[in-house]
Amino acid sequence: MSARFCTAEIHYPARPFRAILRAVRGTGPDTRRGAMNREEERKLAAELERLKQEHRDLDAAIEAMLHLPDYDRLRVQRLKKRKLQLKDQIIRIEDQLFPDIIA
Repeated sequence: MSARFCTAEIHYPARPFRAILRAVRGTGPDTRRGAMNREEERKLAAELERLKQEHRDLDAAIEAMLHLPDYDRLRVQRLKKRKLQLKDQIIRIEDQLFPDIIA
């Protein structure tokens, strides 16, 4: 038995494939959605560093309070909650600055 191959013609569009993808995705050079300029990136990076520093400071404060013999549990709980909020903000900003690229 011999193998049969389909030899149907393939019609390529007039525009290059990458141009079509850009048009569909909205990621062309002029129409990029969500694109940031350098000033916005710089501001976000500065905000990210500030949030990370505050997160580290809270971590140190919580650790120091836990070593006290009669620490305020409610205050520690509030500091931990604030620390989690900061972590969420850090993740959001990191996602904006460094988006996941699915390959």
